[in-house]
Amino acid sequence: MRLVVDLNRCQGYAQCAFLAPEVFTMHGDEALMYDPQADDRQRENVRRAADACPVKAITVEPEDAAAAGGKAGASRVG
Repeated sequence: MRLVVDLNRCQGYAQCAFLAPEVFTMHGDEALMYDPQADDRQRENVRRAADACPVKAITVEPEDAAAAGGKAGASRVG
């Protein structure tokens, strides 16, 4: 799975860091750091985190879409 966070849209609510702390972390009050190539074992936590994002800043792409250049099957979910 491949993650993309629109950092211009992100407002630092930190719901993602709370729900998937192995993938998303907050540095300071507003700086979000994340692993764009999160392990598939984190898939459910990442899905919950993306769904919980109040500003829908997180896009999750399936692994096959990432391998194909990120075009097929991409969806903005959080």
